[in-house]
Amino acid sequence: MVALAGAVTPMAASAASATPVTDEAAAGGLEVIVVSARRRTETVQDVPVNVTAVSGEEIRKQDLSSLEKLAAVTPDFTVGRASNGSAAQLTLRGIGSSSTSIGIEQSVAVVIDDVYYGQGRIIEEGFFDLKELEVLKGPQALFFGKNATAGVISLTSADPTKESEFLTKVAYEFKSRTTQAEAIASRPLTDTLGLRVALRGSVMEGGYYNNVAQDVTYTTLDVSKGFAATTHLAGPAAPQAPGEREFLGRVTLKWTPNDELTGTLKLSSDYNYVNNSSWNYVAFSCPGGLSSLGPPAYPCEHRFTTHQNNLPVDIAQNFPYARSDGALYNKYQSYAATGTLAYKVDDFTLTSVTNYQINNNKWTCDCNFQSTSNGTWATENSTWYAISEEFRGLSTFHSPVNFMLGVLAQKTRRVFDQWIMFAGLSDSSVALSDQNLATTKHSTTDGKTYAVFGQAIWNVVPTVEAAAGARYTHETKDSLFYQGYNNAALVGIFRPATDPLGIVNANQTFNNVSPEATISWKPVQDIMFYGAYKTAYKSGGFDNSGINSAAIPGVNPATYMAFKPEKAKGFELGTKTTLLNNQLRANFTIFDYKYTDLQVQFFNSAIFAFQVVSAGAETKGAELELEYAPRDVSGLTLHSTIDYDDAKYTTFEGPCYAGQLPTQGCNIPTPTLPFQNLSGVRLGMAPKVTGTLGVHYDMPIPGGSAMHVDWSATGRYSGSYLASSFNNESSRMSSYVSLDAGIRLHAGMDKYEFALVGKNLTNRFYVTGVVDGPSTGSGAGTPQGIQADQLGFGVLPRTIQFQAQARF
Repeated sequence: MVALAGAVTPMAASAASATPVTDEAAAGGLEVIVVSARRRTETVQDVPVNVTAVSGEEIRKQDLSSLEKLAAVTPDFTVGRASNGSAAQLTLRGIGSSSTSIGIEQSVAVVIDDVYYGQGRIIEEGFFDLKELEVLKGPQALFFGKNATAGVISLTSADPTKESEFLTKVAYEFKSRTTQAEAIASRPLTDTLGLRVALRGSVMEGGYYNNVAQDVTYTTLDVSKGFAATTHLAGPAAPQAPGEREFLGRVTLKWTPNDELTGTLKLSSDYNYVNNSSWNYVAFSCPGGLSSLGPPAYPCEHRFTTHQNNLPVDIAQNFPYARSDGALYNKYQSYAATGTLAYKVDDFTLTSVTNYQINNNKWTCDCNFQSTSNGTWATENSTWYAISEEFRGLSTFHSPVNFMLGVLAQKTRRVFDQWIMFAGLSDSSVALSDQNLATTKHSTTDGKTYAVFGQAIWNVVPTVEAAAGARYTHETKDSLFYQGYNNAALVGIFRPATDPLGIVNANQTFNNVSPEATISWKPVQDIMFYGAYKTAYKSGGFDNSGINSAAIPGVNPATYMAFKPEKAKGFELGTKTTLLNNQLRANFTIFDYKYTDLQVQFFNSAIFAFQVVSAGAETKGAELELEYAPRDVSGLTLHSTIDYDDAKYTTFEGPCYAGQLPTQGCNIPTPTLPFQNLSGVRLGMAPKVTGTLGVHYDMPIPGGSAMHVDWSATGRYSGSYLASSFNNESSRMSSYVSLDAGIRLHAGMDKYEFALVGKNLTNRFYVTGVVDGPSTGSGAGTPQGIQADQLGFGVLPRTIQFQAQARF
């Protein structure tokens, strides 16, 4: 079941909720949904937080098996899949983080089983066998910690069941020719110990995007032999992408020796391989309608089509982390272990959550993202480690005042290495692995985080609750960066490690206090009004994937590779109502949050370096959620959401986009590039209006058989928006409607299910993030400016999946 602050949307409402269905709901009407938005068990209608809740059963039914698929049906939430940098751009209510730097944390935190997994590569994880999923909008620092300035995606995996349960599922998606199989076994091993094993694998024989690139010739110039030229053939990348191979597994042990103590251990692993790291990069808008690179130039269109080439085979033989055939790829592997202990004594519960996580990502990228004879290819090997311990205590006294206190300690390490080839440079006099490289990068960041947090809840009178709390965070980050090899022709562009400023060290310390206060009033049982003041903090950091530019003489690179924390504060007011004898939920929220030092990254071509600049921003608006389940028509649910969001920069002198003219506002001089005044300009990925409208109907098959059919349809509307963070009109997406629908046959007292699930049935192309095309665009701030090609992160096209499931 799905609820937006209590309203069921955008998916169907027939699935089992996180709690047993009440007798009232079984006879028609709405179901009860339980959430843990405040680290305690509360119904979604009683918690003073704007929260979406999706049950595990509904996730499985609607194939919400990734963050991207969730975003496709959730108003005001987008996920942009990128190849390099952080690999993702998660945006909620217009607030998100650029994907171009691996060192920038996401403004939307991802939490799995009470543990923070906020690195952008979390987009590679597949989500399955979940108990529930919650989307919390707005700052959420108190309970979820740093890096939740825009909101939180919280997932809870399923636990072992008290009775033996076995589930098998097979699915086939027709567009990408993907076969998927899933198996779940859950059973008690003893009276006090339960086991759950969940496995899923998939093989994609085709893809979602067509690559129509042609052979291109790449010429290298050997700087040690008077720039002698050698030609190399770069064949087209895989014709259909992403050609995904995926395997996920999770083992859960749950120990309940008595009513007071519960211990849970979850071990998980994820393997994901695709045949192109930038498989969804589309040149959708270009000057004159044709790509700036080539030959040949090709039309830039809103289509699920790309143009990318493999690394030349002869160069690939000695290129670090390249495949021997030069083929593009992305390989992601992760492992995690989470141990949870909960001890309840009288009116007090103590909880300990210990986690270890590691992920490694390798790729080869056609990093121009377009076919060109002046190509740029790169490979990367990056690893993330984290170990954390959270301990908290929660009181449930039979008194007006209760509280929660907690502490957190986390240690992290990022190791980043990259090898880059561009500008046709080579050098036969150096080590074989470096001969065709322009530069290499090595960077590490070691982080430590300590936090103390707490909240007191006071039932002032039976109908009024006041709550106040705060979180104190202390962070250190010690970073190292150097470019170990630079081609001799690049002297004056990149600093070598032997330069006095060639090895960059940044030792950063951050301290923050994020307070929060809420008050709620329930004049009657099914109506609540609430107001909340919230603050949040996102880590400052270091651009591990940056560039040490030699074009700024005497300037310590740490001054532009390190960046400040992002902060948010503001309020929301809301009402949650359950009306018409539990047939109608109508919830309404208004919000206004201000952001300081919003982290915005861009590529400064004048100094050939990435820079993070700070902006002030504000997002304010209103949200209405409705769900109607009439008792007179058992099995029918109607749902709708309307979100209005006015997200703008408040104060921001930011960089111009490539080729921006003075008459277009690019007229503020700086020591390197001209800037523009973006104050009052809308943020990127921030449509003013989004919404959903849907219906679900579960009806028995006449004749008294043990069969029934449910069908659902949900339309999602998005108003027009700019994908660019820098007011580039060429990145505009017009308004659109996408449609998801499904039909499901249940047989054998729900033991068997057969379904067809369709997504983006309107086959609408749109992008969820954008970059200026590398090697395109010039002359920003001059009358001769030529705009860059706009390369967008495209979404999935129309997909139709057949599913068959058996439960025993």
